[in-house]
Amino acid sequence: MPERKNAEPLSSMHLNNLGCRLGLPVSGAFELTARCNFSCKMCYVHLQNDIPGLKARELTAENWLSIAREARDMGLLFLLLTGGEPMLREDFPYIYEELSKMGFVISINSNASLYNDTLSELFRRYPPSRINVTLYGGSEDTYGRLCGNRSFERVLSNLRRMREDGVQVSLNVTLTPYNVNDMERILENANKLGLNTRASAYMYPPVRTGGSVGENTARFTPEEAGQTIARWESLRDDRETFVNRAKAVLEGIQSWEDNSCAEPEGQGVSCRAGRSSFWITWEGKMMPCGTMDAEGASLRELSFKEAWSKVMQQTGCIRLPAECSVCRDRKNCGVCASICKSETGRFDGKPEYMCAMTRAKIRELLRLSGIGGENEA
Repeated sequence: MPERKNAEPLSSMHLNNLGCRLGLPVSGAFELTARCNFSCKMCYVHLQNDIPGLKARELTAENWLSIAREARDMGLLFLLLTGGEPMLREDFPYIYEELSKMGFVISINSNASLYNDTLSELFRRYPPSRINVTLYGGSEDTYGRLCGNRSFERVLSNLRRMREDGVQVSLNVTLTPYNVNDMERILENANKLGLNTRASAYMYPPVRTGGSVGENTARFTPEEAGQTIARWESLRDDRETFVNRAKAVLEGIQSWEDNSCAEPEGQGVSCRAGRSSFWITWEGKMMPCGTMDAEGASLRELSFKEAWSKVMQQTGCIRLPAECSVCRDRKNCGVCASICKSETGRFDGKPEYMCAMTRAKIRELLRLSGIGGENEA
């Protein structure tokens, strides 16, 4: 089993905390395209590759590089390139190389199906800090069922090649009703590759692409989602680690897998979104984060500095549900402003789906660990 590591270096945490205090955009994401060669059933941003005129609506390479220069002058250091599938853009190598020459610490979100000789050579010359690859299953059938693209073996082969190229890879796992039976196979492959894994069983309602608030037809019920992520952790961790995590939950100590976006204090946003980090969509809209259905600011109309100022002001007006600040399960809940808005249509709306998911996860953690302490509703 690969050694579990902190997902973020302390230097990055320190600089982002400093950015929050000073109002500097230390971290950002460029969503280069909404196009993807996969068609995942639960995706909240993907638009089909063959939509007429879609490419024409994307920011050009020079648009992105101009934005990057302005952002760098304001303090941007950590940059995520994402999509859709960013490597689908024919000019991705050019964009990546020019951004690398600007000195950014670059990470990339990818499904790893398009890795090729050109990218291999490029990343050898300009290594990314990390490529975040989502593994969607443990077989060709599962990939076909969930993603509409039977690319499992190609993805595994490309992951091996990335490792051979010296690329740092972080493996993410999206758990849905379509791949839940593949958990053991996913972990087996991750262990063979020597890669750490992080999983999520929460799927956002696709409000950014016109979906309905609080609905995602490809996700679990909240109870199933909570039980699934607990079972994942029981399979991934050794027994001692898993039991200790369950004991931490019983004692009210934070144990959630990915709580980096939570707002544990007060009623305003206290994560990085709109405070030291931003997200720019493929059409040029700056938002606090990529999952947030927010007003944002258009970079087709405003300078980066003006857009960042507007987004910070909007973020400062966000208030979260009063119930969340006093909830006994708060430290083990992944709720955030974005989840509240996508689940209820309001930032201050209580996201009942996440509440039920959290309670179910805690109950299942305690049951699987055998330490008791049933969490009451």
